[in-house]
Amino acid sequence: MTRAATPRLRMEEFDYELPPKLIAQEPLADRSGSRLMVLDRGTGEVQHRRFVELPALLDAGDLLVVNDTRVIPARLLGRRETGARIEVLMLRPVADGGWLALARPTRRLSPGERLIIPPRNGSREADASLVLREKLEDGQVIVDVDDTLSEHLEGYGRIPLPPYISSELEDDNRYQTVYAQHRGSAAAPTAGLHFTDDTFAQLHERGVESAAVTLHVGLDTFRPVTEEYAEDHQIHSEWCSVPPDTWEKILATRAHGGKVVAVGTTSARTLESLGQRVAAGHPGPFDGSTRIYITPGYEWTMVDGLVTNFHLPKSTLLLMISSFAGHESVLAAYREAVRERYRFFSFGDAMLIM
Repeated sequence: MTRAATPRLRMEEFDYELPPKLIAQEPLADRSGSRLMVLDRGTGEVQHRRFVELPALLDAGDLLVVNDTRVIPARLLGRRETGARIEVLMLRPVADGGWLALARPTRRLSPGERLIIPPRNGSREADASLVLREKLEDGQVIVDVDDTLSEHLEGYGRIPLPPYISSELEDDNRYQTVYAQHRGSAAAPTAGLHFTDDTFAQLHERGVESAAVTLHVGLDTFRPVTEEYAEDHQIHSEWCSVPPDTWEKILATRAHGGKVVAVGTTSARTLESLGQRVAAGHPGPFDGSTRIYITPGYEWTMVDGLVTNFHLPKSTLLLMISSFAGHESVLAAYREAVRERYRFFSFGDAMLIM
């Protein structure tokens, strides 16, 4: 008997109507002041809560896993030697001291060209520079960075906010989690922006442990899915790490029947990358690149619960949570979130899926 082919995933099925006014343009004054939609992944039932209630929704013995990456001030505004304006978004280091970056406009750029980056205070006395090493596809370039920029990036770069945010932040730290440690991301793991030190104190009192992984958020955050079918989208690699103490906590949590709850899709991707390694016979802590692409039909191995924000239509992140909680349940929850006027995307409200 011939086995039926698995139906392909049409991206139009992962679309939803979102009024622009529901896209949060700035963070709340209180990090933990957002709303929290709770979605039961088994029944599709939805509850409307507040984020400050999160500790009460978890059980003693559960493990909350966060991504402790730190966003670098990777957005550089400069000019070519002709005087034309240029914007460069630094993504990650590559071999021989260079950086993979996104540049715009790129059409007239040539390898060997010097790009001038003035400091953020506007002074022309201490300009830094990039030299274009290579042009790639889709606006990507390899650049070489001078010592001034390499050693003092904070004095030149801006926090790279998503394109749907229309104004700069007054405080760049509001696009960092309170537990951010390891520099390397071009975007924040935004589900973690809701957490405060007080949140962790309450979780500890309740007997909920926490642990950290690291995934440096890279190029795919800025690439929409433009293909008709999800399977045709190409995922770029990102560097991630599961340290030994986190691995030990995961084993202990599993041993006593607790739940592993990922904070954000980046933590979930790291944990599921770990799960794939375990399935392949390589258990234990690790660091390296991952290209894991989670879509409906994926069998989850490490994550039992997920704290996440509301994601863009037709995005890889919406595909991921649809895999975790069910396509119809997720889209129904999103429609309800729109009706209830939740705030969407990076600075928006949160969702707990259990």
